[in-house]
Amino acid sequence: MSFIIRRLVFYIVAAWVALTVNFFIPRAMPGNAVQAIMAKFPSLQPSAYKALEALLGVGHPGSIWSQYGSYLDDVFHFNFGTDVTQYPAPVSTLLAETIPWTLILVGSATVIAFVVGTALGIVAGWRHGGRLDRVLPGLMFLQAIPYFFFALILLELFAAKLHVFPLGQGYAEGLVPGWHADFIGSAIYHSLLPALTIVLTSIAGWMLQMRNVMITTVGEDYVIAAQAKGLHNRRVIFTYAARNAILPQLQGFGLALAFVVSGALIMEIVFSYPGIGELLLTAVTSSDYPLMQAIFLVITFAVLLANMIVDVIIVLSDPRARAREAT
Repeated sequence: MSFIIRRLVFYIVAAWVALTVNFFIPRAMPGNAVQAIMAKFPSLQPSAYKALEALLGVGHPGSIWSQYGSYLDDVFHFNFGTDVTQYPAPVSTLLAETIPWTLILVGSATVIAFVVGTALGIVAGWRHGGRLDRVLPGLMFLQAIPYFFFALILLELFAAKLHVFPLGQGYAEGLVPGWHADFIGSAIYHSLLPALTIVLTSIAGWMLQMRNVMITTVGEDYVIAAQAKGLHNRRVIFTYAARNAILPQLQGFGLALAFVVSGALIMEIVFSYPGIGELLLTAVTSSDYPLMQAIFLVITFAVLLANMIVDVIIVLSDPRARAREAT
């Protein structure tokens, strides 16, 4: 329990530091969101400048601490301000529209790649030198290819030539997003090729890491003792070897799952997928500070939360970790 409290305090402090850095960095850059809006809408009168400052939460440098207090209050109320590029749309609305697309696509693909890669790694490590070891170099070749280039190859082959999958977008034109069969079926159909790209380019990494740790683990005394007792191979593999070998894998999975929120930026551009990665690109190229701040905060909090969950899982599942924390 003391470990969880210490880690919770650490992550709270880290979150506060991230909030503070996220507030000050955009304000240290030349220009501001108000100037960007005034440049985008030249018909606005100069009198609108002060009103836009109040709306976007920026103002005279002398009021920086009052801005900081208002900023923290807004973040705690999930109010991320007004978007510059799509003014006057609220930033929270844009995030709510794009995050589910990224979570469903990249999250599902990451989980599938982790599960399949880990399972293959367990078998390959237990039977190292077997058939799976001979397949691994081919999978590593797919991982070595830049995934945006691999995505273009799949698009050309399966979409442009064979017409098995659509060329892009999140769903078919003319459909109204909603919880009905036509839209859900279209969204799944449009996500299959991007998901396949992510799985094929990442599965080898999970497999290789799990295989290497398994090879080390199967030589441990407790695994050899379990085999000497005559226990079934399946029990030895999963109860003794894989249970301990998977702990480093969980740490990597926690980080990978955290960065799911940031999306696969290039992949979303290649497939014209309406995820948060494409939204981040729009924010950066348009100097859209409120949107950039909100996206960076979402990514930061996702990483902190995922790390905290993985820390707790490892301590609860590994007696050695509990012993280290007790001392």
